[in-house]
Amino acid sequence: MTVSLADIEAVAELVGEVAITTPMEESRWLQAIVGGPVLLKCENLQRTGSFKIRGAYVRLSRLSPAERARGVVAASAGNHAQGVALAAKMLGIKATVFMPDGAPIPKVNATRGYGAEVRFHGEYLTQALVAAKAFSDETGAVFIHPFDHVDIVSGQGTTGLEILQQAPEASTVLVPTGGGGLIAGIAIAIKGLRPDVRVVGVQAEEAASFPESLRRGMPVALEQMTTMADGIAVACPGDVPFAAIQKYVDDVVTVSEDSLSRALVMLLERAKMVVEPSGAAAVAALMDQPTAFGTPVVAVLSGGNVDPLLLGKLIRHGLASGGRYMSLQVHIPDRPGGLARLLTELADAGANVLEVEHDRTTTSLHIGEVEVRLQLETRGVDHAEGVLHRLREHGYHVIE
Repeated sequence: MTVSLADIEAVAELVGEVAITTPMEESRWLQAIVGGPVLLKCENLQRTGSFKIRGAYVRLSRLSPAERARGVVAASAGNHAQGVALAAKMLGIKATVFMPDGAPIPKVNATRGYGAEVRFHGEYLTQALVAAKAFSDETGAVFIHPFDHVDIVSGQGTTGLEILQQAPEASTVLVPTGGGGLIAGIAIAIKGLRPDVRVVGVQAEEAASFPESLRRGMPVALEQMTTMADGIAVACPGDVPFAAIQKYVDDVVTVSEDSLSRALVMLLERAKMVVEPSGAAAVAALMDQPTAFGTPVVAVLSGGNVDPLLLGKLIRHGLASGGRYMSLQVHIPDRPGGLARLLTELADAGANVLEVEHDRTTTSLHIGEVEVRLQLETRGVDHAEGVLHRLREHGYHVIE
């Protein structure tokens, strides 16, 4: 089954009844990096905190009375769960959602808050999908796939219509990509109206199923995934979105975990935008390859549902990746004043010492030496390199 521009345009009014038209924000700090206009499509500010309500509502609204009476079941790491739960509540349908063990607490609580029953199964979304399908077979509940259905793709495609309305000058659109429902819908909409606009998917490199799938011409499942970006951690593309992506998407690139965390921190610090790691993927690609996509470019912020505890860890990780935190081992003479002189050098270099630990028993030490392990706070990569240079210039043996 395929999705057309007409299908997306046909559901635009329906989606408009439940979803807001999210802002398109200019990003001057990214513009300075890229060298041209950069716009952020803020689906992190959408109802339920992501684009998922668009497709979920279209899918559920088209169920027959008999199907609605049987209820619905879905599997999700959190964003699709909330979209299905809210849509079901609006339409008076009982909803059960299977989520992976360890799903972010805010996503779990929000899903329950919209009235859905939450069950946990497996480590990844793929395993939760199996459990949801089994539940559907056993109970008759209608299975609502997170991305592999024409109604889901059509609903997500309304994001593409909005992008062209809000940024008609765009030359490239970057889209976080997991199972492919969002980018498929956006690409169908954009290519149907503006075939000259490039559409590029962005995946976490530790959960990137599309590059190999596109190379082989069919959906190929990953054997394992390890990424902080749970919203796009999908082991295998869906058939419906894959066909559209083959036809309409110009490229799919990948970004590292460090890049994701750096982008998340920069969005928080400079754009005042709270996003989850998957929602920062498009910005991560821009920061990694500032001249690769041309301008004006639109980066879709696909979701903002992040656990505050995880956010704290991600911020620390992003700061470390950006050179704002340093871990060093320094060998100093084991005599009075040795540590004081080291700390004075660090203070003069403008580094803030967070932690200090002594070790006199390491085998790599010479007699009369002490190893000092330090956690430092710096102002960025250049400053961190300057701190290292100063220490080495003053004769210290430094191990990064």
